[in-house]
Amino acid sequence: MKKLLIICALLLIGSVAAKAQTVYATSSKSDANVKVYVTTTKSEADLVVYKCDTKSDASGNKGLWYFVSSSSDAKKKVYITTTKSEADIVIYYTRTKSEAGWQNRSKSSKMD
Repeated sequence: MKKLLIICALLLIGSVAAKAQTVYATSSKSDANVKVYVTTTKSEADLVVYKCDTKSDASGNKGLWYFVSSSSDAKKKVYITTTKSEADIVIYYTRTKSEAGWQNRSKSSKMD
């Protein structure tokens, strides 16, 4: 019974970690899964992003991003563009976790 509980706990932890929105910012456009433009105007954004301090705070595709230092640890590799027209999605960084989320749901599949 104790072994079963340990296995269940490990599976639960693994499934939560797999859904974490871990992001790696790449300097190479060709290495990126998604090209992102950062706007300073919230109303222009497809996604409002909150930068999490810990990986465990980042979850799902809700705009809660945890930046990792290695591309192999990331679920998504993003390239920050300097022009909006190059971007797959436009993001706005918020300082408030509760504000994070999609404003343009039609683009949410880009971060799945």
